[in-house]
Parts: sequence; C-alpha cells; structure tokens
Amino acid sequence: MPTTTNALSVPAASAPFEAVQIERRDLRDDDVRIDIAFAGICHSDIHTVRDEWGAAHYPIVTGHEIAGTVSAVGDGVTKFAVGDRVGVGCLVDSCAECENCKNGQEQFCLKGSVGTYNARNYDGEWAAGGYSQQIVVTERMVLRVPEGIELDEAAPLLCAGITSYSPLKRWGAGPGRKVAVVGVGGLGHMGVKLAAAMGAEVTTLSRSADKADDAKALGATTHIATSDRAAMREARGSFDLVLNTVSADLDMEAYLRLLRPNGALVNVGLPPSNFSVKPGSLIIGNKSLSGSNIGGIDETQEMLDFCAEHGIGATIERLDASDTTTIDAAYDEVVAGKVRYRYVIDTATIPSA
Repeated sequence: MPTTTNALSVPAASAPFEAVQIERRDLRDDDVRIDIAFAGICHSDIHTVRDEWGAAHYPIVTGHEIAGTVSAVGDGVTKFAVGDRVGVGCLVDSCAECENCKNGQEQFCLKGSVGTYNARNYDGEWAAGGYSQQIVVTERMVLRVPEGIELDEAAPLLCAGITSYSPLKRWGAGPGRKVAVVGVGGLGHMGVKLAAAMGAEVTTLSRSADKADDAKALGATTHIATSDRAAMREARGSFDLVLNTVSADLDMEAYLRLLRPNGALVNVGLPPSNFSVKPGSLIIGNKSLSGSNIGGIDETQEMLDFCAEHGIGATIERLDASDTTTIDAAYDEVVAGKVRYRYVIDTATIPSA
C-alpha cells in the first residue's frame, strides 16, 4: 500500500505554501524509500511555483536538492541498504535504454527523463519533490552521500553542485587555467569552491564589491565589480572560462571580451530574454558561447565524491518550516539575492496537515 507523508505544497501560482499530506507509492522491486532530512531551495523551485516558466501543474510540491537516509528498499535493490546516507537531485527516472541513458546522460533521455517535480512519472502520476519527509525513487537515480559531507550541506550539491561541476569539468578548469564566475549566489558560490578545488585561479564577477570578502573566503583570488568599467576593461582577454551563473539579462558581448583566445563563456542561468551576440565576437579569438545542464547520475556521484575528498559542502542557512510563511519569505529573499548562499529546509519541522 502507498504511504502518506507530510509535505509543503502550493495550490496555485499566487498562493502561499501550506502543509499537506501526500502519497508515496508502495515500493517496487527496484525502489528506495528515503527519509528526507533536508531539502535545498533552488531558484528553479521559485520559477516553477510562481509559474514563471509556464506549464506548472498545481498543487505542486517542489524541491530537487534532497538529502536523507534510506528507510526501506525493494526486494531487487542491490546498491543501497537501510541507514545509508543518500541524495536525490533533479531526476527521478529515465528509460535506461536509449543511447543517452546508456552513455550516462540520463538528463537527455530520448524517451524523456522524469523530473523530481512538475513532471509525470511513466505511470502517469505527477512527481512530487523534496519539500516533504519521505520520497520513493528507483535506485538508479539515488546518489550516495559520502562521509565527510553533512547532509544539510550536501542537499544543494544535488542541483547547484552538479550544475556548476559539470561545465567546469567539461571546459577544463584546473591548474594553469583562469576561471571567472559571474554571480556569487546559490550556483556561483559552488562554482567558486569547485573551480578553486580543481586548481584553477578563480575570479568572481558581481555588480558591486559587496561580496568581495565572501568570494575570497570561498576560494577566489580576485573580485571584480562589473559596474567598474575600468576594471572590466583591464580584465579583457584574461580568462579561459567564464561561468555565468545568473539568470539576469546581461551584455554577453562584454563577457566574451573577457575571454582569451579559444576561451568559452558558459551559461547555466536562464535569463528571461534572448542573447544577442555579433558573430565576429565569436570568430575573432575562436571563442565559444555555450550552455550547460545538470550532469548525469554517474557524473553527479563523481561530483559528490570530489566534494567529500576536498571537504566541500554548500554554504547554507537552515530553515524551520513549522511556520509555512517562512518558506514564502525565503523565496522573496532568494529573488532579492539576500541568502548566503543556499536556504535548506529542515524537513523534520514540516507540520502535519
């Protein structure tokens, strides 16, 4: 029989969070039931809840940065046992049979991967995310959280961590490479930590100097205020990789000018407007303008292992959800850029409906 669990849900785009009970399916042979301890608040959650990307299905339980412990496993599960420390990220299923799935890129499943929330499972039921106390997921999509990372600091790694790690790895962040990270926020602070741990020389770019001290504490050697035109001119031709983590409309030409020949400007944020770039800005200097999604399951596990090896976790602020208006207020704080640097819900505090 399915089980019920406490959760935080939004019934409509303009409505506040409310405490509800939701059903989780009975365990299938390959399923893992997880007692969720912490769930990070990603800006994608906010876009979805507020129907800013369209096609939101209400009522909705968001959250795809999930960390907890295994409480039960199906008869066919071989990778996990009760008590294991685990996480779940942006995906809860894929076909496992197509070329992309077999190549470790489940996020590009040709049948269509199943998101952790606001997506239909293959059985037709709508997926409900991690702002809850339990979740049931096929073992293929469950990640092991290594010792050395606290669960609350691990939760945001399942989205913010892999979203930053994947392009840094792909574009060769490492010793002898100069990396600039645009934005020191939920994604950006992870980009700084990871690039520095990879051995790159890291510079942060932000509208002002307000986060300069924070950036250096995270691992950056230099901070540039993008409002300082002289500093931006001086930085031209300096970087092998510019990782843009913000979802604001920016002048891409200005950031392409920061690249060395053969450099790449990679976007992981989703701004509301289209980019406008002159072809010559790419051709002159062999520069690339690219995007990056999350990583597949194997790469996400690789990222978690890397973080454990280097003592990296997200910089977080815990949230008590016993008053559900706290979550509404946290959403506004994230949009205003006031969180340092990821809010994480203590799911034990979610009240009963």
